[in-house]
Amino acid sequence: MKIECAHITSLLTKIVLFSFLLLSCKETEKERITRLVTEWQGKEILFPANPVFTRYLTDTTDWQIPKSDYKVLVYIDSLGCTSCKLQLGLWKKLIATVDSISGETVPFLFFFHPKGSKEIQHIFKQERFDLPVCIDTKDELNQLNLFPSDMTFQTFLLDKDNKVTVIGNPVRSLAVKDLYLKQIATGKLSASGQPIQTTAEAEQTEIDLGSFERSEKKTAIFTIKNTGNNPLVLVDAATTCGCAIPTFDKHPAKSGEILQVKVDYQAKDSGFFSETITVKSNTDTWIKLIIKGQAL
Repeated sequence: MKIECAHITSLLTKIVLFSFLLLSCKETEKERITRLVTEWQGKEILFPANPVFTRYLTDTTDWQIPKSDYKVLVYIDSLGCTSCKLQLGLWKKLIATVDSISGETVPFLFFFHPKGSKEIQHIFKQERFDLPVCIDTKDELNQLNLFPSDMTFQTFLLDKDNKVTVIGNPVRSLAVKDLYLKQIATGKLSASGQPIQTTAEAEQTEIDLGSFERSEKKTAIFTIKNTGNNPLVLVDAATTCGCAIPTFDKHPAKSGEILQVKVDYQAKDSGFFSETITVKSNTDTWIKLIIKGQAL
């Protein structure tokens, strides 16, 4: 009896130790994302030899994958809710935004490996989504590249050599969307081989917030006007101090339109302050904005 109990105790000990080892080896979400980004960044995507593209899954088109500085690849597998995965309305909005930034030179490549064609055909017609798509019934694209199983990481921004510059789904994450737009806006070349840029100017480059109690949060709003001929896109806003937190409009502005940069200021100490906000965009020069005042 004692031998049997000792055996059971030993077995339980091994199980506990094995479970502990499994838990200690398990990736955190941050580690998993970092690993995926590192693994896929710069990786070349391989395409099937002769992919067939259709419109509404009925009309075959002679559309082929074009050569361009950037292209967006969207892969949808057959798992889960097809309608939830497609999000075609959101894709239509993003495509319109990218078109305005790039001059309609960034193609979107949609590859679907669906469970059945009737459901997806109905969704396309309901959303009036008439862009060419490839119904990859044999799942050749995935077999060539072995995409991550997480649909969040089955969408890619590719460069002219079909190498991954950004991984992630831009219609499901604002942060990923910002990365796509920033890369396209700052790296896109026009037909002449030059970056697509415009000119812009702030209608007011300095705002005095006056005197206020240190516990009070103050806000300054700057407006930046597109004075050029191409769409204006703000891609970043950095400050010289953590007391100032900038946010900005992330949609493109046509010629003559304005975008806003909002700066919230929360003083950490009493005294006079003068902070600079550097706004980066698809212009030749960065815009410098200043907020100043006195916290009591």
